[in-house]
Amino acid sequence: MKILSIQSAVAYGHVGNSAAVFPLQRIGVEVLPVYTVNFSNHTGYGAWRGPLIAPDDVREVITGIEERGAFGDIDVVLSGYQGSEGIADVILDAVARVKSANPSAVYSCDPVMGNAKSGCFVAPAIPILLREKVVPAADIITPNQFELGFLTGTEPNDLASTLASADAARAMGPSTVLVTSVERPDRPEGTIEMLAVTPDGAWIVQTPHIPMKANGSGDVTAALFTAHYRASGDAADALAKTTSSVWDLLDNTHRSGQRELQLIESQDAYAHPRMQFDVTQVR
Repeated sequence: MKILSIQSAVAYGHVGNSAAVFPLQRIGVEVLPVYTVNFSNHTGYGAWRGPLIAPDDVREVITGIEERGAFGDIDVVLSGYQGSEGIADVILDAVARVKSANPSAVYSCDPVMGNAKSGCFVAPAIPILLREKVVPAADIITPNQFELGFLTGTEPNDLASTLASADAARAMGPSTVLVTSVERPDRPEGTIEMLAVTPDGAWIVQTPHIPMKANGSGDVTAALFTAHYRASGDAADALAKTTSSVWDLLDNTHRSGQRELQLIESQDAYAHPRMQFDVTQVR
């Protein structure tokens, strides 16, 4: 499998492509990483250095890949955090060109906007752009529960309303929705869930909640779920593998006392997921 991954990059730590590429490689996926920023570290530190890469420069890199004849072999285009408005057009153009060369290719979009605790943390135009232009072009989206609500103008809360919101998102264009950070009011204390909704059904998985903020974990989640689901077409299996890998990554990071994901140290969790959490079909 080959994935064209258009995301940010950092030298220190692991977010964007600097989080997604290695776990994908560790499960045997060939990744073509294209960078949208080249920062020293993620912006959560409050200070960073390095350039935003101009959309035209990102487009040039993608065109160079196309000129090598690579587009016909790309199975997935993956995108995450979009730092500027202009990058959306570049990504959508790349998706169209890849699908022209390989009609079976899919576009997986992580519509990064914010979370329930922090609210939106992207430029004001980005959520509207994602909702009106980007998400309708995607085949797979991986929003958290907060982002799902914004995209659909709903308030997902319990299982029934979250399923309804996922269906509303699917009506916008994507066939598959992975909802991360699902926090149902009736869930056992100290747990958190993920929900996958596809044309074939819906599945949920519950894990202990690890009390830490982990920048980049959503990027790993989107990458692994997309790759596993694209490889097998089995959403329940993809959900189980992804949950296992990401939980062990977060557990290792929490135990280490470090702020940055222990991405390399956790590599066996991607290659050999322990499958320690039960996936339940809910529809």
